[in-house]
Amino acid sequence: MAITTDLIREKLIASIGAVHVDVEDTSPNRCAGSFKVLIVSPQFEGKPLLQRHRMVNTCLAEELKEIHAFEQKTLTPEQWEKQKAQ
Repeated sequence: MAITTDLIREKLIASIGAVHVDVEDTSPNRCAGSFKVLIVSPQFEGKPLLQRHRMVNTCLAEELKEIHAFEQKTLTPEQWEKQKAQ
């Protein structure tokens, strides 16, 4: 199965209740080898960064076997609103 930005977005919404997900294929020829992802989820409330990243990595465990580079930013809805206001 090909890894697409839509597949990653859908899995994150379904698995960790993400309310906002930006997925960018950052590989040079858009070959789905490198992704940059912004995930906003209320499930991140009260969790340290490492635990948030583990939640995402667990959700995308199968896809990460095929991805060479994966950059993630995990925010709570409150953090996301503050960031947008800056």
